[in-house]
Amino acid sequence: MAASTMTGTVLSGTASGTRSGSYGYERRIPRVHRYHWPAIQLNIWMLVMLAASLLIVGVFGTFISVQQQLGLDVPWYFSYYITVSSLTVGFIAMLLWLISQRRLLPSIVIIGAFIFFVLWLVGLIVISIELWGPAGSVSANCERLVNNNVPHGNTPTVLAWLEQRSICQQWQAVFAFALIGTIFLLWIIIMAIQVFYDDS
Repeated sequence: MAASTMTGTVLSGTASGTRSGSYGYERRIPRVHRYHWPAIQLNIWMLVMLAASLLIVGVFGTFISVQQQLGLDVPWYFSYYITVSSLTVGFIAMLLWLISQRRLLPSIVIIGAFIFFVLWLVGLIVISIELWGPAGSVSANCERLVNNNVPHGNTPTVLAWLEQRSICQQWQAVFAFALIGTIFLLWIIIMAIQVFYDDS
């Protein structure tokens, strides 16, 4: 994937008079600036962010379905993180379009990535509180109901335990990818700043 872009100014000219009454035309050459992005790092960043965003959308979408099936209230951060992750996928799609047009500017990446960094950081903090909160946390329930109670046999109890273990693992996966996504957003900000100063 090509990862460089360029910007330029429009050709312009000025007419100037001479003593003999004729006119001369001065042509200004446009200044074209190219930003050279590290293609491999940029592709890795987009793949990891796509994986993190789609995993969070899938897991929390499943959790919403389970909550509705059980007749329970849906926590606000489920919908919040699904929305943020979906917007992240849209942001990556926009970056791919800009790359194809060779118009990927560092300023666009810095501003967009900073906004998403704040949104992902808020989600990460909320997930951390729910996972390791002081009372009734997901981690405490998983430790008490799953890790310290391992049934065996072909019974409904074992099937229920397997479902509970799956939910605990999904929570851990969401936290891990939320942390990775937040770090990678900070990384792309640093990368864009380096690209700007290297080519300025």
